[in-house]
Amino acid sequence: MRSIPTVTKLAAALGATLALSGCADGWSRPALGIDSPARWKDDRGAQAVWPAADWWRGFGSSELTALIQTAERENQDIDAAKARIEQADAQVRINGASLIPFLQGTGDTQLQKSAGQSRVVGGLQTAASASYEIDFWGRNRATVRSAQASAVSARFAEEVVALGVVTSVANTYFALMAAQERLAIAHSNVRSAQTIFDAIQARLDVGTANALDRAQQRSVLDQQKATIPEIEQEIRTNETAIALLLGRPPVRVDVKGGRLASLRTPKVAPGIPAAVLARRPDVREAEANLAATDNDVTSARAAFLPAINLTAQGGFESVALRSLFGSQSTFYSLGAGLTQPLLDASLPGNLDLATGRYRENLLAYRKAAVQSFVDVENALIAVRKTAEQERLQQAAVKSAREAYDIAQAQLREGAVDVTTVLAVQQTLFSAQDQLVAVRLARFQASVSLFEALGGGWAASGKPAGGDPLVLAKSVGDAAK
Repeated sequence: MRSIPTVTKLAAALGATLALSGCADGWSRPALGIDSPARWKDDRGAQAVWPAADWWRGFGSSELTALIQTAERENQDIDAAKARIEQADAQVRINGASLIPFLQGTGDTQLQKSAGQSRVVGGLQTAASASYEIDFWGRNRATVRSAQASAVSARFAEEVVALGVVTSVANTYFALMAAQERLAIAHSNVRSAQTIFDAIQARLDVGTANALDRAQQRSVLDQQKATIPEIEQEIRTNETAIALLLGRPPVRVDVKGGRLASLRTPKVAPGIPAAVLARRPDVREAEANLAATDNDVTSARAAFLPAINLTAQGGFESVALRSLFGSQSTFYSLGAGLTQPLLDASLPGNLDLATGRYRENLLAYRKAAVQSFVDVENALIAVRKTAEQERLQQAAVKSAREAYDIAQAQLREGAVDVTTVLAVQQTLFSAQDQLVAVRLARFQASVSLFEALGGGWAASGKPAGGDPLVLAKSVGDAAK
């Protein structure tokens, strides 16, 4: 009986398994389940003003701008995130190698002399071989798409790190300025307390005050002096924190700072909640991770299907170099093979692992989306309420200052007791310190709103919105 050619057998086997091909990419994906509201809870109907790429310039501090620009260049965490992008791009190229044939060239020469013989037998051979796996079920393409999506995720992760570094520099810089302002207030309070103490001492000298009055004021004076070392330590700690963010030793960093009241408040307002999802790099990172594991599931399902490999080899072989490339010295071979897993206990486990990771990343994506809505809502209310609180606290400081001036004048005239003066000055000192704290909270709330809106990411020339797999394709092209 005439045997069926090998290629015909392969075609028959291929036709028998063709019906299984849809299984590789036909799994039932859970719905994304993102509940994107139509408006914000604290929506005041303001027109959307998205952050600019260099949104920190809106605070009006050239020193802050210089610090942030230095951090963007020299921060180690940002550089480490960029290194992870390089690794992810390399993985795209590694996985992409499965989509092109493998080519290899070989050359060989040998000399052989048998015992008892004087003749030396030699041989020369040069050959080229190629192998290629036909990706009928899309397993290799799925692994490439997974690597591409992971490369996209690495880019989004770098943006998350960069945004975190920038906001940390801004918040720490504002905290440093607040501490400097509190230190100036503390020194002023010491001078004021010393003035009151001198006035009480003068009254004690003429017999209109007693030693208890002087001791009470001495206690106030000492308390104000005791606050200074702690504030000075806070200033130095913020300076070293900025140095770390800049990637430099503290001795190499000199921050001048200033008064928070000299800064401006940049204008920013959110658009619709769905737009935030397209701008936030952490949400896009979670989305890209989900796309990567989606392709991992496709690859794991395709592993159950047959693998078809083509091989070819050809070259020249001769015992003498002069006849090596003659027609009589040529040889070649062609082959095709089909392998079908019959009993591989790891395949179901790999599939369950891939689907489990997909579900985990789906939940992470949902959480990132909800977290973005929460962050914006919290920032909006914080910006509005801290601005209102600052206005009220300024009024409180003004009233306390007026009361203190009156009490100080009456003390010199002997028209008020020391207990009243003590209460008035403590109220002023506390109100001044609280005003600085509220002002710091307002600026940090503004920074939080910029961060909640994704910073200047969408305005910095980086991709925003769209399908991560589309972006992954461009990443794959760039990585070739």
